[in-house]
Amino acid sequence: MTDGFSFSLTSPAPQTEPDADGITREKVIIIGSGPAGLTAALYTARAKLNPLVIAGHELGGQVALTHEIENYPGFPDGLDGQALVDKMKEQAERFGARVKMFSAVSEVDFSGGSPFTIKTDDGETYEAEAVIVTTGATPRRLNVPGEKELTGHGVSYCATCDGFFFRDKHVIVIGGGDSAMEEGLFLTRFASKVDVVHRRDALRAGPTLQQRAFNNEKMDFIWDTVIDEIKGDGSVTSVTLRNVKTGEVSDYAADGVFIFIGHDPNSDLFKGQLERDRFGYVITDKEMHTNVEGVFAAGEIQDRIYRQVATSVGQGTAAAISCERWLAARE
Repeated sequence: MTDGFSFSLTSPAPQTEPDADGITREKVIIIGSGPAGLTAALYTARAKLNPLVIAGHELGGQVALTHEIENYPGFPDGLDGQALVDKMKEQAERFGARVKMFSAVSEVDFSGGSPFTIKTDDGETYEAEAVIVTTGATPRRLNVPGEKELTGHGVSYCATCDGFFFRDKHVIVIGGGDSAMEEGLFLTRFASKVDVVHRRDALRAGPTLQQRAFNNEKMDFIWDTVIDEIKGDGSVTSVTLRNVKTGEVSDYAADGVFIFIGHDPNSDLFKGQLERDRFGYVITDKEMHTNVEGVFAAGEIQDRIYRQVATSVGQGTAAAISCERWLAARE
């Protein structure tokens, strides 16, 4: 099977030092270092495009925080999220990709067309003929005690990723929208009991999803309630519930907490530069083109539906191939 690239063995060597004007010039810059970004780096590197990945301050993004991944093809025994990211980085670097660590993009200028200007928070300025944006999205958090410490140890933001680990367990789902109901219903395949904690007395999910949830014998609902604390020693054991109407506080035993109160795409950097939908996700076509010629986007920055490692990898592949073809057509 071909990978869709027309290789050029005469591509110039990457510039590693700025010119006299203080600008480092690159052929391809990839913003972000999650699965989409590192996959795009691998494919553009194999195409001899000498990509530079500006990784941000957390290599791998959200997946690096995942304790164990069991649904990524090729790893039947599962693997740690950080381990997967490290393997992706190593593979991309093997073919010549360069990963700039501990540096985040602070400003972009796509208004004048290629080459595009990119500035980082460590004072560097770059110009790139093409850019692939893979800055991802961040799940909204409760910001309560115990949440951060127990993330990956009973606290999760992805039922599809982690539901398998809660076979015959009692879990709590937080939220009342479509995502919360979809993920809650998915969890009933594994968990013995799924309690939905919602701060209101009615769900916001669509009528069909609501009916499916109400009809599921494993699902119960705790209305007008929020979580003030998540407790556990190494893993979740209970939560502190507070009724918003009566003020009553109680401890409630649980083995896991799944939080589905929305995602925020990391797209503020591109406001006024790239077209975004009403949720803030960057809009692309099927070939990962944005509205700016020469700028592509992949992964959760443009995907508010699937949000899986496997889909991000596929989108990163598509963005890289489209990027290579766009550059080849210009030449």
